[in-house]
Amino acid sequence: ACTGIENIDEAITLLEQNNWDLVAAINGVIPQENGILQSEYGVETLHGPAYGPSSHSAAASSAPSSSSAFRHVVPSRQIVERQPRMLDFRVEYRDRNVDVVLEDSSTVGDIKHILENELQIPASKMLLKGWKTGDVDDSTVLKSLHLPKNNSLYVLTPDLPPPSSSHSGALQESLNQNFMLIVTHREVQREYNLNFLGSSTIQEVKRNVYDLTSIPVRHQLWEGWPPSATDDSMTLAVSGLTFPCHRLTVGRRSSPVQTREQSEEQCTDVHMVSDSDGDDFEDATEFGVDDGEMFGVASSALRKSPMMPENAENEGDALLQFTAEFSSRYGDCHPVYFIGSLEAAFQEAFYGKARDRKLLAIYLHHDESVLTNVFCSQMLCAESIVSYLSQNFITWAWDMTKEANRARFLTMCTRHFGSVVAQTIRTQKTDQFPLFLIIMGKRSSNEVLNVIQGNTTVDELMMRLMAAMEIFSAQQQEDIKDEDEREARENVKREQDEAYRISLEADRAKREAQEREMAEQFRLEQIRKEQEEEREAIRLSLEQSLPPEPKEESTESVSKLRIRTPSGEFFERRFLASSKLQVVFDFVASKGYPWEEYKLLGTFPRRDVTQLDPNKSLLEVKLYPQETLFLEAKE
Repeated sequence: ACTGIENIDEAITLLEQNNWDLVAAINGVIPQENGILQSEYGVETLHGPAYGPSSHSAAASSAPSSSSAFRHVVPSRQIVERQPRMLDFRVEYRDRNVDVVLEDSSTVGDIKHILENELQIPASKMLLKGWKTGDVDDSTVLKSLHLPKNNSLYVLTPDLPPPSSSHSGALQESLNQNFMLIVTHREVQREYNLNFLGSSTIQEVKRNVYDLTSIPVRHQLWEGWPPSATDDSMTLAVSGLTFPCHRLTVGRRSSPVQTREQSEEQCTDVHMVSDSDGDDFEDATEFGVDDGEMFGVASSALRKSPMMPENAENEGDALLQFTAEFSSRYGDCHPVYFIGSLEAAFQEAFYGKARDRKLLAIYLHHDESVLTNVFCSQMLCAESIVSYLSQNFITWAWDMTKEANRARFLTMCTRHFGSVVAQTIRTQKTDQFPLFLIIMGKRSSNEVLNVIQGNTTVDELMMRLMAAMEIFSAQQQEDIKDEDEREARENVKREQDEAYRISLEADRAKREAQEREMAEQFRLEQIRKEQEEEREAIRLSLEQSLPPEPKEESTESVSKLRIRTPSGEFFERRFLASSKLQVVFDFVASKGYPWEEYKLLGTFPRRDVTQLDPNKSLLEVKLYPQETLFLEAKE
């Protein structure tokens, strides 16, 4: 009814391309100047009253059974002629982007002819890619592709050589060069010498100047940018700045209230008035406009979510919501808030080693204060403040907007800091918030060094943070000295204890060694005694088993043997010449010289008698009638 499209497949395709958003699909087909607009009454066209309150009510009265929000009421003999639809294309080729606007009755070849003039590339060498449909050639009509209003394409030129490496090398070299920008602040006649890499963007320069001059980017009036610097996203290397030094002048826009014509005029000069692409409307009240009225929407529609849930059971969960909501309001560049209870923040900040301790910064937020938005966006989220806090502070936050949360913090404050500090915070008015408490941990208590109110500046906030750091650093040096001395004493004591322990271990080891030695000696003595007893028993047994010594006047042949011991002693005995040599061995063993341990040697000739057959008689081994032998220990 709105577009004149009767093909159901085409209609479904358009709806799918717009995620089944009916208004977006209709606006994508009908040109913007002839499209439809949402209103509180329904949908109305810009041509006439075909869709409006009157037609809606008229259609409702004529067809009460229908519940459709779109009623097509066409006067008799009235033909609605469809205007040509305009399509926007952003075409990317290497490091360039070209914007092309054409009617949907144009062809793909028409796009190539426009790109041929812009890119200086023959149309025959181009491959235009990025179409969401199938095969597309130069004669294809754009209308037949059912394209959305905004499209992205890219050009390939496989038949053309790539750009020379010398150009890309020179560009890379420029990106790594340092540019010095001499920026003059017009109102205070002060110069700043700023160094930036060639890879930095113009927008980054303007944000840094905002930190120095407190002039928001959207209020900055610039002079001195080269004509080629047409976009704040440009890098300094390609913006045409004079290397290595370039002069610029910045000032504050004189009047924040502008007519539509003035605004359009200033938007044409990107060198004089910067776009506010990244800035929040933190001081929109300067224009006399309420946050909600700026966009023609009721303030209640823009009501913010609470920073912290009321009566949260877990402080860590409350801080997680606080951090998420803070990021959604003021961006990701903000202090890193400690997630956990206030007691855990104390432990993290105060109870580590002296060298690792930090100050504790407690940020108290209040949504109903007129200073909150400016303090958060311009001071608390300034890069210099964020960096300084992250290096030297543990930052903990709490929302004082809800009465229950306020009472809970005052209770914590009384417990940790005393009633005086709690009373000081209790008496603060809403418009004096937000507050920034700087806490330093001491041996016996926690001291509040400073209470910073919201009506301050970036420089003043930084000065007060640095002043607190000076006090803390002096105390920290004393704590480090005391801790080092205490550790030195403890090290000496540990060394003494270790030496004493080692001494005890040595004494115990010595005593145990002595005990083991005594036990071994006792064991060996026992073995020796047993061996001696055994040998003595053997000796006695052999002595008893010897035949009686024959008398000198015996009628039998008698051999007289004289035996010399290793100690030089001699002993003699008579044996029958018919006695076996074993009898001599037993006699020597009975005297304590077993033949297993001693050799019995003859003199002339020298021989080892123990090697002879013990079963032979003395006569046979020629130990008759007498012989002198001597004993020698075996090796």
